[in-house]
Amino acid sequence: MLLLSIDTSGKQGSIALARAGERSAERDDVEVIEIAPLIGGTFSAQLIPQISDLLSRNGFTKHEIGAFAVASGPGSFTGLRIGLAAVKALAEVLGKPIAAVSLLEACVFASGAQGKIMAALDAGRSDVYVGEYEVPTKGHAPREHLLTRSEFISEARGWTVATPDPVLAESARAAGLVISSLEPITAAAVGQLGWRKIQSGETVTPEQLEANYIRRTDAEMLEKSGS
Repeated sequence: MLLLSIDTSGKQGSIALARAGERSAERDDVEVIEIAPLIGGTFSAQLIPQISDLLSRNGFTKHEIGAFAVASGPGSFTGLRIGLAAVKALAEVLGKPIAAVSLLEACVFASGAQGKIMAALDAGRSDVYVGEYEVPTKGHAPREHLLTRSEFISEARGWTVATPDPVLAESARAAGLVISSLEPITAAAVGQLGWRKIQSGETVTPEQLEANYIRRTDAEMLEKSGS
């Protein structure tokens, strides 16, 4: 299956094209063909032309895409909306499934760690996006929420912290926490976890695809404060 994955959650983004499930039925059978970078600030202008170019360079058309994986958050409100809108449009036209991938879960997956894993991503404003996972799953639903940096350090005791952010990693290490330092999460990692979700039937339709912001938008906070 040809799998197209997209990450527009941060200042920089990427698109990945991969073959999935062609060598075996294993969940990790994902062969990345190419990763194309996206320059932050111009996602809306770049995304569709870059997808077209990526497919063309590798001898494919959009009609050969078998499924999509997309970073659904947390991250930039504008960036996430652009990526999700593109995937919604393509999946609806092509009638293909979508795997919505939490970047926090992608951190846990990329770490390969076992036990109580706390994924952490910089949320700006001195805040941290945190995802609390248990690997392997023991019936506990993961919890994703927003903490201040001091709350993060306090609550991470007893967990393995998985993060691609060097500043967060250093802060956690200085506090004596167990760290799994990661490479930056790209569309390739989104695709690898997305393929697992597709095999497990954890897919959504274009109508069901939504962003996982965790932090409320400024407009929502203003509305709440005025109510």
